[in-house]
Amino acid sequence: MDNQLFFKSLIATLPKWIHKCQTSKHENILYTNPNSLFQLLYFLKYHTNTRFKVLIDICGVDYPSRKRRFEVVYNLLSIDYNTRIRILTSVDEITPICSVVSIFPSAGWWERETWDMFGVYFSNHPDLRRILTDYGFEGHPLRKDFPLSGYVEVRYDDSEKRVVSEPIEMTQEFRYFDFASPWEQMSRSDESNQK
Repeated sequence: MDNQLFFKSLIATLPKWIHKCQTSKHENILYTNPNSLFQLLYFLKYHTNTRFKVLIDICGVDYPSRKRRFEVVYNLLSIDYNTRIRILTSVDEITPICSVVSIFPSAGWWERETWDMFGVYFSNHPDLRRILTDYGFEGHPLRKDFPLSGYVEVRYDDSEKRVVSEPIEMTQEFRYFDFASPWEQMSRSDESNQK
């Protein structure tokens, strides 16, 4: 499949759904908005000139400095045409994305993971619940603003014979830090000895 010709025909066919496209020797990337994502993926799967029937994965990326903070990435494969395509869309923290489980049944797992790790909500998902973290877990661990130590510590308590959750306490004893370099002190004492 010739990339340039393919993308020209795709943009001519779907001008409202595609914002931008990038092509290189090994990557084909389409940018779309969340409202057009479902229709675009449906078209790419079922149209005879595309046939991207395999959803490889869905993942999220967090860019806290952007207005639309999260970028959701869909990687598709067309076995008939031996080509891959990447679909990108950007959303903020409160804008939902329409679930594509009805188009790609395997998307259920990927959407659950993206919701669990980043907090991107997928509307019309049949079973949107946590998949990698515990049910009582608070927050979304792959967000850039999530603290490295988390919010709670989960451990097994031998005395109670059960798993307990406790708030994280980051205590540190007072320590004295001497910021003077020992090498500078030695060179000064050497200079005074030479005089």
